[in-house]
Amino acid sequence: MSDAWPTELLVSKDRRQLTVSFDDGSAFRLPAEMLRVLSPSAEVQGHGPGQKVTVPGKRNVTIRSMVTTGNYAVRIVFDDGHDSGIFTWKYLRELGETGDALFADYEWQLAEKGLSREPLSR
Repeated sequence: MSDAWPTELLVSKDRRQLTVSFDDGSAFRLPAEMLRVLSPSAEVQGHGPGQKVTVPGKRNVTIRSMVTTGNYAVRIVFDDGHDSGIFTWKYLRELGETGDALFADYEWQLAEKGLSREPLSR
């Protein structure tokens, strides 16, 4: 993985996708749902090995806002209130390069646990 630097972070009009462009010319479209369920926060990743949480019901989640954190990351605020994930440039790049496989594993975890991507009915 290179140390490419982001040149643009662009949230789509429907707020369901973040496009990250890097100075090496690469660009990745990252769905809000993927960013939410693969958040680097302790709430999702846990505090140690084997503590990762499979977060269900986030198919319709959107990006409410983003706040830069120093010059190395962005904190993404989602419309479900989740706001503790600090997405480093390196992690955004990793999600761009391997996100499809990571999301497929997330979907497998959901199925194994009898959970769904669909939001719970109110």
